[in-house]
Amino acid sequence: MFNLILASKSKIRQKILKENGLNFEVVPSNIDEEPVKESLISEGASPELISKNLAELKANKVSQLNDGKMVLGADSIIDLNNEVISKPNDRNEAMNILEKLNGKSHYLISSVCISKNGTMVWNHTDKAKLKMKNFKKIELENYLSKISDEKLYSYNVYQIEDEGKNLFEKIVGDKNTIMGLPIKNIKEYLKNL
Repeated sequence: MFNLILASKSKIRQKILKENGLNFEVVPSNIDEEPVKESLISEGASPELISKNLAELKANKVSQLNDGKMVLGADSIIDLNNEVISKPNDRNEAMNILEKLNGKSHYLISSVCISKNGTMVWNHTDKAKLKMKNFKKIELENYLSKISDEKLYSYNVYQIEDEGKNLFEKIVGDKNTIMGLPIKNIKEYLKNL
């Protein structure tokens, strides 16, 4: 398989790549996503377009510094009725997000982009629909208390591969998409090269 550079520190994305037999090295893009996201939101961009642009920005940035190598950038966002919900900065924000999603359906959008020599050569966006169960506030607080800071700030308010799966009444979509990396599409693209 190909040697890739993953433009992300995400442990779960690294795990998915390893489990699928892909060789890669990690070179985080260290992009400050919030100003980009805010700018796109103010321009009326859809959640899908925001996710795609962020994945492309990350891949292109790392790709510019690594001539000839294929760089994989990824981004995931929560879309609640066209409102983009970002990762929490603290536990209060995490609780607010959980209360917003409580009892509702939302989309988890994951975009991936492969860039070479500073230019996107391929991209894909996938989304899954999740319906959260209805919880009392104390139950949400108990759930949050079980999640480490590292996981909370890295992966947003739920980890579908862990405690987070118990939050949902219904999940329609690919588990890897929900975890931030639609791997089937990436492997298909690489296989066809």
